[in-house]
Amino acid sequence: MNIRDLTANQIHELGIEALLSKLGPAGMIRFLHQYETGKGNYSADRHQWLTVPNVETLANQIQQAREKEGED
Repeated sequence: MNIRDLTANQIHELGIEALLSKLGPAGMIRFLHQYETGKGNYSADRHQWLTVPNVETLANQIQQAREKEGED
């Protein structure tokens, strides 16, 4: 069998058969779940998570952390 002559669908089917043969049904499913397509826009979400605080915000956070340490 020459892999270059196979269609994408045939390669996919052979891959599923190989996974099933080596991992069994449960292992195959666990493996395939690792490659699910995600939802949403990671790039846009990441920009929201990684916002850079201004100096005033950082100073307030430091002050709050110091006050909390003094309470303990």
